[in-house]
Formats: sequence, structure tokens, C-alpha cells
Amino acid sequence: MKISFLKNKSIKSFLDFFSRVSISAIFVSAIPSKIIDFTRTVEYISSKGIPEPISPILLVGAIICLILGSGFFIFGENQKIGSAFLLLFIIPTTIIFHVFPLHQRAVFMNLALIGGLIITAIREPK
Repeated sequence: MKISFLKNKSIKSFLDFFSRVSISAIFVSAIPSKIIDFTRTVEYISSKGIPEPISPILLVGAIICLILGSGFFIFGENQKIGSAFLLLFIIPTTIIFHVFPLHQRAVFMNLALIGGLIITAIREPK
């Protein structure tokens, strides 16, 4: 089944941008709370077995990955850089916070995001 309107370059460009904004919305929405509730987030990270001195460093890294990843993913010439930053954030986050104990719904939603990011990371430039 061929969908002819998808051959239109303007429509494809818009759909590509809309898709990247949609995927990154969850990451962008996570940034403010991590900054505003920094101390509480560090405590939560520590409660998952991460040593106290390392937790704030990991949180700063997570915030940087979220900001740079979302920015490059949405607006960058090369979305692969954004995909890499967001994957660097979501893969360990999923393992640390959702695998033990298993939060099945969160794991599956994150796997869907990981899949979308991997597709973006491996696709050929247009």
C-alpha cells in the first residue's frame, strides 16, 4: 500500500520534526523536576543502592544528557548525537529504577523510546 502524500518532501520533513518532538517530550518534561528537586532526586538515586558521593554526579550527568540530548535530537543537524545522549540517559535509568523491582509498564515504555532512539541513531542521513 503506497501513501502518495508521504512522498511530499515538506510533509516528510514536518512529520520527521513532529516525531522527534513527540519522542523527546518525555525527556524535556523530566528536566525541571530534576533541577528543582535536586536534593530529593539525589536521595532517591541513593535509595536505589548508588553510593551517596556518586549520586549527585550521576544526576548532573543525567540533566546534561537530557538537555543536550533533547536539543540535538529536536533541533540538531545530526539527530544521531541527540539519540546517543538520550540513550546514555534512558538505558541505565531503566535498569536502575525499573528492572529491580520490575515495573513492567515503565520498562516497556522505555523500551519503545529506546527503539525509536536507536532507529534515529542508525538511519542514514537524507
